Amino acid sequence: MNTKQMVLQVLENRKGEHISGEELARTLGVSRNAVWKAINSLRSEGYKLEAVPNKGYCLLEENDIISQQSVQKHLKNTDFFRLTVMDRVDSTNAVLKRLAESGEAEGRVVIANEQTFGKGRMGRSFYSPPGSGIYISLLLRPKLSAANSLLITTAAAVAVCRAIEDVSGRKAAIKWVNDIYCGGKKVCGILTEASMDFESGMLSYAVLGIGINIARPEGGFPRELEEIATSIYEDMPCSSEVRSRLAANVLDGFLEIYRNLPFKSFMGEYRQRSFVIGKEIYIISPNYREEALVIDIDDDARLIVKTAAGEIKTLSSGEISIREKRT
Repeated sequence: MNTKQMVLQVLENRKGEHISGEELARTLGVSRNAVWKAINSLRSEGYKLEAVPNKGYCLLEENDIISQQSVQKHLKNTDFFRLTVMDRVDSTNAVLKRLAESGEAEGRVVIANEQTFGKGRMGRSFYSPPGSGIYISLLLRPKLSAANSLLITTAAAVAVCRAIEDVSGRKAAIKWVNDIYCGGKKVCGILTEASMDFESGMLSYAVLGIGINIARPEGGFPRELEEIATSIYEDMPCSSEVRSRLAANVLDGFLEIYRNLPFKSFMGEYRQRSFVIGKEIYIISPNYREEALVIDIDDDARLIVKTAAGEIKTLSSGEISIREKRT
């Protein structure tokens, strides 16, 4: 870490406290002039810092700039996760896929404040404006067959639901396979992209991408999303560290499940959190849509449905929508 990053780490860990330039310099083994330059650089990046004579510098509580330091102080598994936090990227998944192809080890995390080409399922884009959401990608190298790769997405869905409830108190539910809903609207999308070793039939790597709407974007959601998307803190204020706390909570929660992924013990909770079981749906494909009733979700995260013709089908991928009941 450079001097600015080290100063920020100390200030984040003692947020709301005043720390003298002398103490910072002594703690970090740098000159007071280096500390002063770091403070000025942080201010130029938008950090709200107070300087009081005879008391020192203070990182104010209302700061909500997400950084490696702000996430790491809430993270339990610092031995596994290696964080890179960026202000703006094309796609956090794309960044990590490039690193994965270059041999990057499991546990690398890329977090962004904004994505210019955020990815969703079925080739869709994921709306990723600055300042209102959190966009996370995690590189994994699981000992997992391609057929079982869906477990990564479903494990992440459970971890995100737990994190939302823990941090905000809002109830979170899952729409198969990868969407998280609060209050009947989508707050999170999950996309897992994987590379397979064709000789072994196992995954070479997987990149898990998670995009969460924290607060309402400035100017609101685009018209095409207004009826289906919402944010966790749509109608209530959120504290200044929500994004950092939520990111750390999601990562720690996912790792807890991931370490025991082959046992599939989380699938019971996934089913309990699903709001599609027992619902009439449309199975959507590029060329048609089919009416069906959702019977269950099995331990491989596949959707079991009964079609209008009475046929039982098991879906491991695809798109569904809830059918509105006719009145």
